[in-house]
Amino acid sequence: MSESTRLNVFKTYKLYVGGKFPRSESGRVYEVSDSKGNWLANAPLSSRKDARDAVVAARKAFGGWAGATAYSRGQILYRIAEMLEGRREQFVREVGEAEGLSKSKAGAVVDAAIDRWVWYAGWTDKIGQIVGGANPVAGPFFNLSTPEPTGVVTVIAPQDSSFLGLISVIAPVIATGNTAVVITSEKAPLPALSLGEVLATSDLPGGVVNILSGKAAEMGPHLASHQDVNAIDLAGADAALAKELEIAAADNLKRVLRPQPVGDWTADPGTSRMTAFLETKTVWHPTGSLGSGGSSY
Repeated sequence: MSESTRLNVFKTYKLYVGGKFPRSESGRVYEVSDSKGNWLANAPLSSRKDARDAVVAARKAFGGWAGATAYSRGQILYRIAEMLEGRREQFVREVGEAEGLSKSKAGAVVDAAIDRWVWYAGWTDKIGQIVGGANPVAGPFFNLSTPEPTGVVTVIAPQDSSFLGLISVIAPVIATGNTAVVITSEKAPLPALSLGEVLATSDLPGGVVNILSGKAAEMGPHLASHQDVNAIDLAGADAALAKELEIAAADNLKRVLRPQPVGDWTADPGTSRMTAFLETKTVWHPTGSLGSGGSSY
């Protein structure tokens, strides 16, 4: 068959929930266009039911992911970077179309995103040494503080940085043992939905990351008030939506990371996004009587 008579095979973009690729239960879609207004694809318009399903999947996956060794989490994050490297050209095209970038600039963004995964992969077994440790206390006790993941985290992804910004808010959440329910950029969801295909084939357990496309203003309030969501990152929310979600999140005392202006997503992200969703557990343990002769041990 000659190329001129061959039918184009258009990609069907789907959600990524619980390790599977459902369409929105509502059957709704919306048109996604490039920076020049040209149609690219129809993306699923997620519903409240999709959001609830994503929370159920994230909660189910939390125990196993939080209980995995930090070394294992690091290996899986590195594997994600490997898979992205193998599909680099696809993401260069999708990011270029989504953000109106030239091929070279889109390539630089994708390379930075892959490097960001590697960077967080290296932190999984080191963050505990930074934010935990032995505490000096008076008396015959060991006093040790260790970080633990908060739980299920809802992430409102950045609106303008469809890939590097997205990864910069997802990776620190899961690197520290949390699970995530992510609402993609509404106007540029395609790189995020394609990321779900990479996560599904990279040893990441199903449910650790769940990706929903659609309107943050529609799903956000239900996730912010959801009793089984433990924290929320408002990175991509505007001022009005952020205020609404922060008020809703107070109902079960969720941790809230307020929107922070990011001028350059390629800059060193530091550790703040990892520590934002960590709890500190402190354990006291008696050592026995310490007399003038030293420890009773």
